[in-house]
Parts: sequence; structure tokens; C-alpha cells
Amino acid sequence: MGGHKEQGGARQGFDVADAAPLLLDPHGLVTGWTVHAERLLGHGAAEAVGRKFADLLETADADRMDDVLARCRTGSDWSGLMTARHRDGRPVAMAVRVAPTTAPQGRPAVLVLLSELGDTAQGWDMSRDVLEQIVAGNPIGIAIVDTDLRYVWSNAALEQFGGGPARSRVGRRVAEVQPGMDSAAVEQRMRHVLETGEQVIGYESVGRARSAPLRETAHMVSFTRLEDHRGDPTGVYYTVVDVTDRHRARQRLALLDRAGEYIGRTLDVMTTAQELADVAVPGLADFVTVDLLETVLRGAEPVPQPLAGSERVPLRRAGHRSLYEDLPRTVVDSGAVVAYLADSPPARCLATGRSWRQEQLDPLAVEWAVGAPDARESTFLELGLQSVMIVPIRARGITLGLTTFFRRRQSPFDADDLHLAEDLVSRAAVCVDNARRYTRERDAALVLQRSLLPRRLPDQDAVEVAACYRPADELTGLGGDWYDLIPLSGARVALVVGEVPGHGIDAAAAMGRLRTAVRTLAAIDLPPEEVLAHLDDLASRSARDDGDGDGDGDGEGDGDGEGDDGAVHGNSVGSGCLYVVYDAADGRCTMAAAGHPAPAVVAPDGTVGFVDLPQGPPLGVGGPPFEAVELSLAEGSTLVLHTDGLLAHGDDGTDEAGRERLRQALEGTERALRPSCQAVVDALVPARPEDDVALLMARTRRLAPEQIAAWELPPDPAVVADARRTTQDQLSRWGFDEEQMFTTELLVSELVTNAIRHASGRVRLRLIRERTLVCEVLDGGASAPHLRHPRAMDEGGRGLLLVSQLAERWGTRFVPDGKIIWAEQPLTTPRE
Repeated sequence: MGGHKEQGGARQGFDVADAAPLLLDPHGLVTGWTVHAERLLGHGAAEAVGRKFADLLETADADRMDDVLARCRTGSDWSGLMTARHRDGRPVAMAVRVAPTTAPQGRPAVLVLLSELGDTAQGWDMSRDVLEQIVAGNPIGIAIVDTDLRYVWSNAALEQFGGGPARSRVGRRVAEVQPGMDSAAVEQRMRHVLETGEQVIGYESVGRARSAPLRETAHMVSFTRLEDHRGDPTGVYYTVVDVTDRHRARQRLALLDRAGEYIGRTLDVMTTAQELADVAVPGLADFVTVDLLETVLRGAEPVPQPLAGSERVPLRRAGHRSLYEDLPRTVVDSGAVVAYLADSPPARCLATGRSWRQEQLDPLAVEWAVGAPDARESTFLELGLQSVMIVPIRARGITLGLTTFFRRRQSPFDADDLHLAEDLVSRAAVCVDNARRYTRERDAALVLQRSLLPRRLPDQDAVEVAACYRPADELTGLGGDWYDLIPLSGARVALVVGEVPGHGIDAAAAMGRLRTAVRTLAAIDLPPEEVLAHLDDLASRSARDDGDGDGDGDGEGDGDGEGDDGAVHGNSVGSGCLYVVYDAADGRCTMAAAGHPAPAVVAPDGTVGFVDLPQGPPLGVGGPPFEAVELSLAEGSTLVLHTDGLLAHGDDGTDEAGRERLRQALEGTERALRPSCQAVVDALVPARPEDDVALLMARTRRLAPEQIAAWELPPDPAVVADARRTTQDQLSRWGFDEEQMFTTELLVSELVTNAIRHASGRVRLRLIRERTLVCEVLDGGASAPHLRHPRAMDEGGRGLLLVSQLAERWGTRFVPDGKIIWAEQPLTTPRE
């Protein structure tokens, strides 16, 4: 795959294996004749020896012999096409090679090799000069190797690829002539051609030719087998064309295609910057750094600072990639500040927004980045960096940062490289800017998310809790699933898990609206089935208000084309909710579900079961009324409330299979609740789930018997005094001071009096000492009392007003056999 300039012509079809040799003296007289020459031209040795070789040729070629012999006397050889005259008078077309040599006696001589052209000679008399010009002046490299793959001939054009003149190439193999090319692959194809006779057309060989050792070049090579008259292979004829420009164009397109596929896969600024560096190495550079303005990483609008004197320009290293281990790829870690002197090329590029290229760096110049104050500055020679390009990262006319490209052993960056770098960086800049703007929106969305989900679950004594949330939208971290814990009156607590269809900020907004409604309904102490009924009405009304006028929750509206957007964004129709109330006083648990999985229960001994809970319809879609179930839980039982995303990540998507996986995960968890909660999610949910997942685990506690005191009271006004004395005795045993005892006696008096006066049936008084002191009075009445403001002359109506003044909180809740009016006071004595 190389060549030299021919000195007299070309050797189209020259067959060394069958060449007829003969010797001439320096003046052109035949001094040695061979049987092969006799067979070719018909003259015997006696006739030929002593004659001028020119006498054996046609007149036109005979006239050329003086010039050919003169070239041989200067030490050069000649090869070309000639026509001889056979002894019988017919013309013989030949490929001729004439080269200086030494006779056996040491005298100078001329070696002539004659090879008959055979069928290729047809028409030769008319086109000999044309054929010689085609071969001699052909810009395509041409060479012939023998069956050992060693060069026997090459044309002038092959020299442009390096490897020395043709004379030095003869007898050598490709690997010896072009060690930088993939010689093993080239010779493999030559052997294939020799063995099969099949041509190989358009094989592309890539490497570093001797003519351009610092630059990767590409050659298009075609191979053809040469055969003798018997059809046996005698060598391989091949042609070489330089296709480096086309190869580099393909590489540039491939690099840009890879950039379009690889850069911007996430909306994270740092990740996008690192992807830019990853794509550029090694396709374009040996070492790449990406530095961004601080404001870009925060998601704010970048405001470049003007240059002033020797002031340093700070940026943050957002990405870097190196082809070599010893290149300074960790001098400035990702996320760390990197400063450039104001008069340095990076600072100028940042200020002007224009690219800069230097083919050869000053080896003694110091690197532009300023490290730690005590760090030693390195020269470009020490770093091994030779060529550089700096391209500003610009989007929407704003400079966001810089990308710096370095080369070490490749050829210096040229103008085409700079154009490619600018195209690459401009594509990445759009992704960086999108990520920057998204960062700002995401931060705002996360503020909304934090305002909607509980930052921490409230302290209470009814249950020990742990929760885990994993959104499907890993970009925003927003989803429509939620959980909550709401302390209720009388040592009770509400546990809630719900989910809104969809993901992202719209689902989060709808979730926030439902969660607020749940907390509002919980504050009035409604039972679980009534809470869900009110939520169902709310979802239906919201759908109608948002534009789904038919109220079916399909988001299609009424067909008038107006208001339908609202039905899609933030709609809670189709949401699921599980509402559980646990009473720590007696261990009773009441729950109801709307389109939501039933909870699991882990018994104190570790066995796992699932509550047989009637499934109500999802919120807002209509259907039968919601039903509640009540069960009693042993102390230390664990309620496992979860959204359906927890069960949806298995090969078998059935509910039963999901429950079985959950059962196994719960059986293998630790006793500690918080690690168990995380372990369950990690075991069942991938890092990037397809659906949001919320898990709330609550381990039940019981109030000690000595924390509760209860009395059944007859509906007789005279019992009020007895209730006050009984209360006083109990508070004394609990160690309360006289002030709180007096306040509690007043509350008991007012509540018991109110129950006996306005209700019917039995009356029960209960005191609970928990985090607060709770006074409860149950009666058989079905109407809720109302706080009134009596006039000065009214004889009654001041009872509840007094209760509201004395208690920290008070309220009413309904139970199957009546209602309970309760009042809470803060404890004034240390709890036992």
C-alpha cells in the first residue's frame, strides 16, 4: 500500500513469474539469451546474442531504447509497454522491465524482463501511449504482491501514502511498509482473494499512514487475484484511494448523532454537562472539561460578570473526561469551584461568547485554571497538552459556561474540528439550558410537595409509625400518593393512605386538596365510611367545577369544548383512599376503603395476614355506599397501609401474587419499624418504579389500665355531685394538683349535667390520662350540642361556653349507641 514515481512508464499486466529474462551490455547488445526469450520471440541464442536488442523491436520502440539505456546507466530502472517482432514476423505485445545489474564477471550489464501481454495486447498498437499514460499518471495507488504477500511492483501514486520509493518496497510486506495501518486485516483479505479468487471491492482500512503519522487516515482498497495461463494464482493486484475526508465526515455525523442520543437524557444540569464531556472523548479530544456559571447550577438566569483587571472568574466544574490516566482529570472535582484569571483565554471566551482555537500550545505556559492557594501550577508541557479549543456554552443568546477541548498525541485541532465542537456544544447548550430552567421549576414544585406532604408525623402514644414514599417521576419527585397520621380525641389516631391518578405536579396538587379534606373531616370525628362518603362528594363536585360537567370522571366534559382542561389537571376523580381509626384505649380498629388495597396486619408473633375489607368504589365515580369493618388488634400488632404501586412490580401482575410478595417481604423484616419500612419498599419496588408508592407502617400500643377510669351513671340530676367527688378522688390518685382538680370537676359537672338534661338513656363518664387529660361523657342523644352566647337575663345556656373556656380542646363525636362530648386539658404534673 505505497509506491514511487515510475521512470518510464507503467507495467500494466506485468507478470514476474512468467517473465523471460535476458542480459544486455551497457550499449544494448544482447549478451545473454534464455529459452524463455526464445519461446517468446522465436529467435535462438545464436541469432540473438551479439545483436542490438533494439533490432528485435518495432521501429517506434527501437527508437526509445537509447533513452532507456541512458537511464539505466544512471542507476535507474524503467518499465513500460513495448512491441517486439517475432521471428515469423508477427508483433508481440510485451510488458518490459529494464534495470541495471552486474554481469557474473563484475562488469556492468542491463537486465531485461519480458512478459507477453496476451489478450490484453489486443488494440495495443492503437492505444499504447494512452495506456502508458493511464498507468503512469494514475492518481490511484496501485500495487502487486506475490503469493507470499510481498511487493513485486507498485506505481508512482502509491508513494503519496508513504512507505518509501518502489525500489525499497519490493520484497517487503504491508506491515513493514505501513506499520501504522491495520496490516493484519489487509493481509487477511489478500489471502482470501488468493484462495477463492473472489474480488474484494471497497474495503476501508483505517490507521495512521507514514505520510501522516499524527492523523488518522482512511483508505478504500480493492483486491483482485492475478493468475497464470493455467489459472493458478500468482499474486494480488490492489488499488488504494484516500477517503480520509469522507471518513472524517462520517465520524463527525456519528459524533453528532451520538450527542443527540446521549446528551440530555435527564433534566439534571450536572449530568448533562458530564454527558457532553463523555461524548467528546475520544471522538474529538483527549481531555475535555465543562465549566458552568454558579447561577446556572442553581437554576437562575446567568448574569456574566464583566472582566476587570486581574480579577479571577469563578465557575464550577460540571463535567470532565480524560482519555489518559495521567491527564489532570481530577485536579478539579465535579461540583468544585474553578477560577480563571481575567486575562486568560477561557475568561475572554466567557466574556465575548466567541470560540478560540490554538493549534500548538506554548509548552512552557502555565495552565489557566487556578487551583487551591497552595497548589503548584503546572505547565502545558508537564500536562502533555499540545492543542486546545475553547467553546462557550450559549443558549438563547446567553453564555452559560465553557467547554474546553485538549489534544495530546492527535494532530492539532483544525478549523473543521472547531466547527464540529461548536455544533456539538450548541446542541448540548440547549439541553443544559432546559435542565437549568427545569431545575428552577423543580425546586418550586418540590416546595409545593413539601407543603402538601407531612414533614414529620405528629407525636402521639397510640402507635409507633414509619413511612416511606417513592415517586414514579424521578425527575420531579412529585406524585399523587400520600400518607398521613391524624391524632383524634380519646387516645385515638387516624391512619390514612391514598392515591390520585397520574404523576407530577398536577397529581400532587389534587393530592393536596384531598389530604386537606381528609384532615378537615377527621377534625369533626366522622367514622371512616362517612369520611369516604364526603370525599366522594367532594371529588364529584370538583370534577363538575373543573369542567367535567357530566360528573362521570372521564375528563371529557360536556362536549362544548370549554373547561375541559381542568378535568385533566388536578382532578381527584378515580382516586383511592384507605381510612383507619385505631383506639389505644381498647385496641379496636375501624377502617373503610375507596378503590384501595386492604392493609396487611403483622401479628406480634410475626405472622402476616390481610384484612377482609369490603372494597368501595374509587372516589367520584359513583357506586354503592362505603362499608366499614371493625377488628380488635393485640398490642404490638403492625398495620401495613400501602398504595397499589407496592404490589405492581412483579412478573405476575395479579393481586394475589402481589400480596404473596408483600407477605414474604414483611416476614423477613426486622423488629425495628423504620428499617423494616425501607426494606419492604426496597424489596418490592425498583429504584425507578412505574407507579408512585407510599407505605405507612403503624405498630399498635395500648393504654395501661391505670390510665383509664370509667363510671356508669344513672340519668339522675343528683348524680352530678357524686361524679364530681369520684373525679376528685381519681385525680388525687393520679397526683394532680388542686387547680387542675378544680378545673376538671367543673368540666365533669357541666358535661354530666348537660347529658342528663338534654339526652336520654345511659350516661358514662370516662377519664383518660395520656399526653393530655381527657374527660368524656357519653349519652344516648343523637343531636350535637351547639355553643351559644346567652344574654344576661338567661337562666341557662352557659355550660358549653364554660367548657370551651376551661378546656384546651373540646368536641363531639358520634358512636353507635349515642354521642360523646369530650374535653382535653394539658397535663400540669409529670407523667408517670
